[in-house]
Amino acid sequence: MRLSDFDFDLPERLIATRPAQPRSSARLLLATPDRLEDRVVTNLPDILRAGDRLVLNDTKVIPARLFGERLRHSDQGETRARVEITLLNPTPSGSWRALAKPGKRLKVGEWVEFGGGLRAEVLAKPEGEVDLGFNLDGDAFDQALDAIGNMPLPPYIAALRPVDDQDKTDYQTVFAENSGAVAAPTASLHFDDALLARLAAKGIEFTRVTLHVGAGTFLPVKVDDVSDHKMHAEWGEVTQTAADEINQTRAAGGRIIPVGTTALRLIESAATASGQAQAFRGETDIFIRPGYGFRVTDGLMTNFHLPKSTLLMLVSALMGKARMDDVYRHAISGDYRFFSYGDSSLLLPKG
Repeated sequence: MRLSDFDFDLPERLIATRPAQPRSSARLLLATPDRLEDRVVTNLPDILRAGDRLVLNDTKVIPARLFGERLRHSDQGETRARVEITLLNPTPSGSWRALAKPGKRLKVGEWVEFGGGLRAEVLAKPEGEVDLGFNLDGDAFDQALDAIGNMPLPPYIAALRPVDDQDKTDYQTVFAENSGAVAAPTASLHFDDALLARLAAKGIEFTRVTLHVGAGTFLPVKVDDVSDHKMHAEWGEVTQTAADEINQTRAAGGRIIPVGTTALRLIESAATASGQAQAFRGETDIFIRPGYGFRVTDGLMTNFHLPKSTLLMLVSALMGKARMDDVYRHAISGDYRFFSYGDSSLLLPKG
């Protein structure tokens, strides 16, 4: 398939810059092969069936956007220049891979001071990125980030308004636990404690997995033939307990419904060709596009995605390209809010 097959026109007014309040009041488009229904996220307990299992990504977004000053010493004395850093992921050596603006002016061996006692040395400059060695680690590092870091909002939101303190709450799920993501599993932002309790009371079960969403989720596809696209890798874990829960639900006739494309990509990475979930720990670069055969996924709750994105290709693989064209036409004509802070959909390919 060609990249142009996944293009569509989206009015800028439909790009959500703030989430619905309360979270679960967001709109929900229920899509099956023969139905499109306008619902609300709070309707989930009425839509799902007892015995269904929602798979939740419990990754925690770190405030990975930092502003600091580059220090440079010369015969003329010390000079300072403003630098913006976005942390991407920790490296096996204990440093952090990051994006820097302006990255070209940073030199290996220079230090960047961020305030709050946090500083970092430029250790290396791999292609388009930098490796930083921080002076703090563990809890001290986490506390410094919480104090001075900003949430790394997606570029399409950051282009429309500045990041503020409210985003530290809004851009985090209520069940976030394992730190390491630099982007939120946004379908999960619609859940609050009251909705989770109502779902549990209905007999709907939950499994937690962890996939640390990386900045690569926002990278554009640059090839015309989508089969030539190379996916970014992200670290994830499916425990043996999680795999057992998924297998037990499937054996009992319940549906496995990941909340978000991140959870879906992870459980599909952990599944065998025969449809059994397995424990998994490591990086996945699975690229799901039309023609993919799903192994353990029966449905998906997800937000509305960017044109020409791998996530739009993923949902097209689940529902069929023609059906997703119908879904997005309905969403745009019905003024659904798009992207990370937008409304949601529940995609059930078998009804």
